[in-house]
Amino acid sequence: MQGTGLKRILIIEDQPDIRKLVRMTLDFNDYEIHDTADAETGLRMVEEIGPDLILLDIMMPGKMDGLALCRLLKGSKDYCDIPLILLTARGQQADREAGMDAGADEYMVKPFSPIKLIEVVEAFMSGTGKH
Repeated sequence: MQGTGLKRILIIEDQPDIRKLVRMTLDFNDYEIHDTADAETGLRMVEEIGPDLILLDIMMPGKMDGLALCRLLKGSKDYCDIPLILLTARGQQADREAGMDAGADEYMVKPFSPIKLIEVVEAFMSGTGKH
């Protein structure tokens, strides 16, 4: 993989406005940011770019939702160590438990604070995030 030497973040989110908000929030840091709108393309991008961190929505169109992709990645020996943060509108305790049971490293509910997102991403990128 040829790259810029920057840490790579993959945003998998079907809502263009939220993808843009997350990208703009993280653009102030030195990250190489990639994004896509569905889990199937997200899986291909994980294989192609080898991200250092994944931000993943739960509810998305297509054959696979975010929880299924999370389980798939966390169950894979090649990708299980990539920190995965779920960004979702589903804030009930049962939803949080489902996300953590799927293997997510962090669960953030929309609307989220951009400052909190930066703090969580930076913690994982520096190796101090929950894992």
